[in-house]
Amino acid sequence: MSNHFEANMDKNSANYMSLSPLSFIRRSATVYPNRAAVVHGDTSYTYSEFYARCRRLASALSKHGIGVGDCVAIMSPNTPPMLEAHFGIPMTGGVINALNYRLDAKAIAFILDHGEAKVLLTDTEFAPIIKEALKLAKVEPIVIDIADPEGPGGEKIGKVDYEAFIAAGDPAFEWSLPDDEWNAIALNYTSGTTGNPKGVVFHHRGAYLNAVGNVFTWGATGGPIYLWTLPMFHCNGWCFTWGVTAVGGTNVCLRNVNSRSIYKAFETKGISHLCGAPIVMQMIVNATVEERRPFDQQIEFMTAAAPPPAAVLAAMAEEGINVTHVYGLTEIYGPAIICAWQNEWDDLPLDERARLQSRQGVPYEVLEDMMVADPETMVPVAQDGETMGEVFTRGNVTMKGYLKNVNATNEAFAGGWFHTGDLGVWHADGYVELKDRSKDIIISGGENISSIEVEDALYKHAAIAAVGVVARPDDKWGETPCAFIELKPGVVVSEEEIIDHCRNNLASFKCPRYVVFGPLPKTSTGKVQKFKLRDQAKNMAGAGQQ
Repeated sequence: MSNHFEANMDKNSANYMSLSPLSFIRRSATVYPNRAAVVHGDTSYTYSEFYARCRRLASALSKHGIGVGDCVAIMSPNTPPMLEAHFGIPMTGGVINALNYRLDAKAIAFILDHGEAKVLLTDTEFAPIIKEALKLAKVEPIVIDIADPEGPGGEKIGKVDYEAFIAAGDPAFEWSLPDDEWNAIALNYTSGTTGNPKGVVFHHRGAYLNAVGNVFTWGATGGPIYLWTLPMFHCNGWCFTWGVTAVGGTNVCLRNVNSRSIYKAFETKGISHLCGAPIVMQMIVNATVEERRPFDQQIEFMTAAAPPPAAVLAAMAEEGINVTHVYGLTEIYGPAIICAWQNEWDDLPLDERARLQSRQGVPYEVLEDMMVADPETMVPVAQDGETMGEVFTRGNVTMKGYLKNVNATNEAFAGGWFHTGDLGVWHADGYVELKDRSKDIIISGGENISSIEVEDALYKHAAIAAVGVVARPDDKWGETPCAFIELKPGVVVSEEEIIDHCRNNLASFKCPRYVVFGPLPKTSTGKVQKFKLRDQAKNMAGAGQQ
């Protein structure tokens, strides 16, 4: 039987266009041409100027051969060029690869090779590590220097300066939405559970939807003044690089994130919204009298990673800052599950409100489905707040897959759901609460650290017989790596020597902050029982032991 609703009603340019966050900047430049789009120190660009700069970048990249599917990497803190790259690169059909500037040269070289970067935009502050990475890499991208006037300066290692590069571009560059919204827009790397990071590929459709989902579910739709404390390399700034522009907001860039600079922005820029890991909340509530500045506006703060302690939530509220707790992963475009506030919680005692607020929550409006289920049978667990299972999601804000890694992609999508690898419980009200991470990922200051990668580095030390690395709760960072080490017979080594060894083999943020020597608990087959180590690390933190 034919469907008469489909007869002679094909898609055409009048009734169908690909969803892409690129449409946001064209609209905001038209609707709010004179509104401040980007503020950075003494520099400010209106939406009209911001749009022209993005088009200049796209034009200049096109002249250098960048087109559909070509990767352009960028190594930069939160600066205007980083924002411009999120529009200018995909305007060519290219794919933006925002690099984590906290990684070591070896990891950066791997990413440049794996993504096949053809152009590299890099802030001069990072010239030393980029030079080292380029020596290790097989690719030879065109290098363009970003000399940020707010930065510390540094050696120029590229063929041209960023401002000169875009000056040669056309501010009226003709670009178009992708023919297929499934086309790649961004490449982001997550540490996963192995040493080499996995390349997560975003599509235009998902980037559009999660950018809208962020501002919609957070209520940030009225031209927010957004402070960039969250690194833009984190899942493309949790898609706020596109979302703030979608609602004609003002991007206030913050190169150096610290208590003084945050409070100064609160007072002088009229900040209404910001995102960050728990460490940013610690900067705010633990600021000294000299660092603090007065402000009158209500501020909204979105945080992920470790649940905020009740005391921190109360301290933030006293400062005039309301905290919203979210959960997500790189594979689902950053946050896509939110602890949606219920009005009846307003009348509860602070401790009870904090307990409810610290749960991960329910799906965004743009995330179609979520469940907690048995990881083997994929049968949903009882919504009793006690039965443990793995958190699964599915919907349009899910990655295309892992670049050049079919097996990992198939495993992640087995059974028609995305396997987060995170363990949690499901409450009667539908809210999910995480209890553990089955992948043993440590989230420190918002950064993912692979315990296996740290263990591999430790095993390079000649004195170590066995090692187990787990997360230890930390008031400042949320979590930090704690290494439990079993030494070879007759060997003596200090904690300082172990940490120094790690610093020579890992990026500094991945190094253990605590080292415990002694026999490791093992199964009958010799496998280290990490759940016992996690309990020990938690007890140590609770007792305040070093």
